[in-house]
Parts: sequence; structure tokens; C-alpha cells
Amino acid sequence: MHPDHNPHVPVQRAVEVHQPTMYPPAVPVPAPVVPVQPGRVPAVASIVLPDGRVVTGYAIDTARSEPVAVKPAVSRVAVNVALGGVGFLAVCGGLLLLTSFIAALTVFITQLIILAAVIFGGWIAVQIFSTSGHQGAGTTVNIRKAVIKRNHFNR
Repeated sequence: MHPDHNPHVPVQRAVEVHQPTMYPPAVPVPAPVVPVQPGRVPAVASIVLPDGRVVTGYAIDTARSEPVAVKPAVSRVAVNVALGGVGFLAVCGGLLLLTSFIAALTVFITQLIILAAVIFGGWIAVQIFSTSGHQGAGTTVNIRKAVIKRNHFNR
């Protein structure tokens, strides 16, 4: 140990100050792309930077993303549901018209039957209650005091 050295007093050392070296901003230079055969190891490529440094490494082909399928503004399910609803409404409207037609036809046939019964009944009533009888068509017999003997009808 040194005689002037006191363990309680810190030792003064020379201070070195390092200033960062400023580089001008790098202008992007497109890197040369080495064509790569499928299934082979890519070749080593070297790139010279604008400040003169050389960077050596494998040339990597940029990964190509899969093309994104363009989605329609409206999903097909929504279109199918809407078309199904329109078809259902059309069918319901047709069924409503059909049931209305059947009800009207039933009422019409019922009225025709009632009209035929009234006309036929009126014709029968006229035939029964008419006073203008036909004298030659039949025999009118007035029975007042009749005696029936041995299956003969006497007046």
C-alpha cells in the first residue's frame, strides 16, 4: 500500500469524456436483390452504405402477403334472409288472396242454392195453390153421402 494513500479519501482519477460521433442521416438506397432459386440457400450479398461501410449478409426476399379477398358491403347471409322474407311475404299475400277467393266463391254458391230453392219452391206453390184448374185434365169427385157396397162406389 502507498504511504500517502488514505483509504477514507477517494482517489482522484483523470476523467475521460467521450463525445458521440454524428453521422449524416442515411439516405435509403435500395438493396440489390439476389434472385434465389426455390429450395436453395440464398447467396451472400454485400451492401455498401453511403458512409462507406460494407454490410454483408443474406439477401432476403420480402415476404409477400396473400391477397385479401374483398368482402362485399352486405353479407350473403343477410341478402339470403332478406330474399327469403320477400318470398315469404309474397306467398302469404298469395295465400290471403286465395283464401279470400275461396270464401267469396263459397258465399256465391250458397246464394245460388238459396235462389234456386226460392224459385223452385215458388213454382211448386203456384202449382198447388192456383185457382185456375184444368177441368179436362182430371176428374173432380165431390163425396158427400157415399155408400160403399162390394167394392163399388155409389153416389
